[in-house]
Amino acid sequence: MTERDVAGTLVVSATRAEANYVPPGTRLLITGIGKVRAATVLTRELVAAQTGAAEPVTEVINIGTAGALHDHHSGLFVPSTVIEHDISSDALRAMGYDIVDTHQFDGDGSVLATGDTFIADPVARAELSRRADLVDMEGAAIAYVCASFGVDLTVVKAVSDGADEQATDWPSLVDAAALDLGRWLAAR
Repeated sequence: MTERDVAGTLVVSATRAEANYVPPGTRLLITGIGKVRAATVLTRELVAAQTGAAEPVTEVINIGTAGALHDHHSGLFVPSTVIEHDISSDALRAMGYDIVDTHQFDGDGSVLATGDTFIADPVARAELSRRADLVDMEGAAIAYVCASFGVDLTVVKAVSDGADEQATDWPSLVDAAALDLGRWLAAR
């Protein structure tokens, strides 16, 4: 990232392993795994930025790994749509509640499904693949928080596994994905 891009930009990652190759000097926030942790930690940082207790944030870049829901998906994606896949949106809407479970922004046209369930089951993968290209555990929460604060968001995901039995090997697969994410940030 150039110096021009650094001011106001906050790179957000769930784990240190996914951010292992983030360029030095980049403002980085590690949230922890899952929607609750991501939303809580990012909200704290954005409140601090608004109150002057932390540097201002004008843009968030969410980097991380994702499971591919289609066999032909690999490499880096910049999703245009992020959906929260494990909330009963239709049922809650039928009860009269306004549920925001989809966020859209500039990207490559891909769809990222976010949920707190680690997808390693072929049945769950097949069901999700009808609605999305990739699956992660933080993207929708980060999108919700950024929208709430009026902060621009770019989501960048590197495919680490096939959201199948291989997904349980994630700790051994994350480094290659992290290298791709670091290269993307450096070239930005």
